[in-house]
Amino acid sequence: GLMFRCSAGCCEDSQASMQQVHQCIERCHAPLAQAQALVTSELEKFQDRLARCTMHCNDKAKDSIDAGSKELQVKRQLESCVTTCVDDHMNLIPTMTKKMKESLSSIGK
Repeated sequence: GLMFRCSAGCCEDSQASMQQVHQCIERCHAPLAQAQALVTSELEKFQDRLARCTMHCNDKAKDSIDAGSKELQVKRQLESCVTTCVDDHMNLIPTMTKKMKESLSSIGK
C-alpha cells in the first residue's frame, strides 16, 4: 500500500518531468524490491541447506550399497536420514522467520 500511495504521489506533481516522475516511482519501489530480495535470499539459503543434507543422505546410501548392504536396509536408512534432514530444517523455520521479520521491519525506515 505504501509503495502504491508513494507512486501515486509522484504522479501528482504537475511540475515534474517524466524522468523525475520515473525516478520518484523507482524510489517508491526500492523498499519492496529490497524486501523481495531478502526473502528470496533467505529461502534459497534454506533450500540449499536442505538439499545439501539430502545429498549427504544419498551419498551414505550409495556407500552402503557399494559396501554390499541389502536394498531394503539401504532404503530404510535413506528414509530415516532424509526424515531427520526434514525434521532438523523444520526446526529452523521459526528462527528464519524471526530473522526475516526483523530484517523486513528495518527496510524503508
